[in-house]
Amino acid sequence: MKRRIRWRPIVLIAGGALVVYLIAGVIIAGIGTPPLPPDQNGITLRGGKVAGNRISTKSWSFDYKDAQLSPDGTTGTVEGVRNGVVYKKGKPYLKISAERISVDTLTLNFTAIGKVTIHVIKDPLDRTFTTDLVAWTNGAKLLQMLHPSYLRSGTHTLAFSAITIDFGSNQIHFGSIRGTLETRH
Repeated sequence: MKRRIRWRPIVLIAGGALVVYLIAGVIIAGIGTPPLPPDQNGITLRGGKVAGNRISTKSWSFDYKDAQLSPDGTTGTVEGVRNGVVYKKGKPYLKISAERISVDTLTLNFTAIGKVTIHVIKDPLDRTFTTDLVAWTNGAKLLQMLHPSYLRSGTHTLAFSAITIDFGSNQIHFGSIRGTLETRH
């Protein structure tokens, strides 16, 4: 005698198991939180060094207190710059400190604002420039102090309407002078 198989209860049990399996899968999949999308704010760095390189010759480098870079790292703002160095032909030429510097790491240009102090390294005249706005144009090798600037050398101080240092021609251009200077006869 052949027994007849009852398919209906088997199909109902298999279908119920499949429904329970799918519901359990959906519930378990929702337990974990999905990863967050990439942050579109800048990358924040604390302590360290922001360095701009032009081929193998360094153009400038800054030690800083805080830095905020764009997501792609091409632009940024550097706060509390100390021990900054501008290089001339690969050798340190100027030391710079500033409250804030905006950098462009593609062109290697920067703009410093706030209290900005620039000291000429290994200068027999011990020259120091002080101003509140400095623009470095890397392609032209120009350092421009566009606001009133002060030149200090020893005990002497001169005020200028603007100062431009041209690294390409080794010249310093001074705007109109305010102040006094003692000369030796």
